[in-house]
Amino acid sequence: MRTDHVRTALRGFAIATVVALAAWAFWLEPSSLANTDHELVLEHWPTACSGLRIAVLSDLHVGAPHMGLDQLDAVIALTRRAEPDLVLLTGDYVTQGVLGGTFVAPENTAHALAALTTEALVFAVLGNHDWWFNGPRVRDAFEAEGIPVVDDSAHPIELADCHFWLVGVSDFWEGRHDVDGALARVPPDAAIVLFTHNPDVFPDVPARVTLTVAGHTHGGQVYLPGVGRPIVPSAYGERFAIGHIIEDGRHLFVASGIGTSIIPVRFLVPPEVSVLILRSSRGRSA
Repeated sequence: MRTDHVRTALRGFAIATVVALAAWAFWLEPSSLANTDHELVLEHWPTACSGLRIAVLSDLHVGAPHMGLDQLDAVIALTRRAEPDLVLLTGDYVTQGVLGGTFVAPENTAHALAALTTEALVFAVLGNHDWWFNGPRVRDAFEAEGIPVVDDSAHPIELADCHFWLVGVSDFWEGRHDVDGALARVPPDAAIVLFTHNPDVFPDVPARVTLTVAGHTHGGQVYLPGVGRPIVPSAYGERFAIGHIIEDGRHLFVASGIGTSIIPVRFLVPPEVSVLILRSSRGRSA
């Protein structure tokens, strides 16, 4: 084959590869969605609660490309299909500034999410984007639909023989994120699930908390093999970027989220409804 033909073929292959990767990153992957099960074995989780299912809906950013109200209905349908006992909404319900996005009022988002309250316990905290928009308005919209916003507060949960405490902590950037205050009324020997928007709170979470759940990072939105995640909105870089993290016996789960922010791109970090199945290390519940 002549040299110029080889160069032409290579150039064509390179262009086709770039187009395919762009289509994947800007369209196919951001518009995909699935339930993903994550089974977490926890040392201090009660056996009576072993098998508890928690659906985590993080960083919806309703109004971002591929995440309008129709797509929110699909998220809700997937969540219901997972049959969770508890749904945690970890903040950033609105979107601002994402390329190609359209503002959706928090009242519309809250009204749609209220469908989940008929089959599971649903609780919310606010994210930085919610505060940048109008934190009190977002809170009022959710609570008007029967979804408690539990920033910096604790609530006992009883599901048959399963008893634990749910603790909400407000956003690390824009809230008080008063971990000690939120835990103040929780008995010292209680099992605790703490949830918040930004995982940078985690170093301040004491060892008596059984599991911390967060979002915010979107898993970096982009993962490059051999390189990592170029952009993670955390003071700790990739340390708390995504997934199940164990440090000094303390457990953190960071959801990769559903919507997008700034640039509507995802690459090897697909959106998901994260379904946490909590198992006790002391054995399964009957």
